[in-house]
Amino acid sequence: MPEPPAGGTWRGAQAHGRRANRRSYHDGARVNGYVDDPYHRIRRAVAARMVAEGVTGRLPVLELGCGPRGMLDPADLPVPLVLADLAETALRDARRAAGPGALPACLDATRGLPFRAGSFGGLVTGELIEHVYDPVALLRECHRVLAPGGLLVLTTPNLATVQDRVSFLLGRAPRQVDPLHPYLWLHIRPFTASLLRRVLRRAGFVPLAIRSNQVGWRLPSGRWVTSRLLARVAPGLGGSLICAARRAAGPPSPTVSGQPNSV
Repeated sequence: MPEPPAGGTWRGAQAHGRRANRRSYHDGARVNGYVDDPYHRIRRAVAARMVAEGVTGRLPVLELGCGPRGMLDPADLPVPLVLADLAETALRDARRAAGPGALPACLDATRGLPFRAGSFGGLVTGELIEHVYDPVALLRECHRVLAPGGLLVLTTPNLATVQDRVSFLLGRAPRQVDPLHPYLWLHIRPFTASLLRRVLRRAGFVPLAIRSNQVGWRLPSGRWVTSRLLARVAPGLGGSLICAARRAAGPPSPTVSGQPNSV
């Protein structure tokens, strides 16, 4: 990767991005406005099921960037749940919704995770990786805090949905890179399924499976036609990528950027 510009430009961009995300998500209102939509409800349910079925051992599970309503229910886990977010208001709401079985941790995931190596048996993060400047650094931290064999489940919007592929052939940009969109302009690192696998391997993970919530097509009227069956058959065409990966026993491959991960 290229070296950061001289004169503190890199750090300035990181700080600007962090402030922008904090403004958009600090009180949880935006997240609360969409999590019950079928698109996100399915995404979150698939991710939660992958965690519940894939976590082994007795170490706790970390939900990183939980927002005001976490994806995991402590009652569905045989181990403790730790909820982590940058926004104190959203974190407080998430802990209240999860009940006394969840432990809160206010942190900035872009500056390193304040946990010892090998602290967790599982880690889930939803719609976070696309917001950070250095996703490899974020995944390396996830790798560090997971025990060997620990499970990572993450979700991120798909850059290459079926409709976006057709739109790109016609000369129109995919939605995930629209700087004029009311909130997608905060998505600075979009992923396809193949790119997500490559980044996970670079960070020391072994990808296990990629799933999706639904394959959709937006009609001129604005109505969405969706299919869960197509999402199961061809997840790389779906709206959201939901990926499970295991922490490999060895260390990640050498760093490629050397820069702090930040939003």
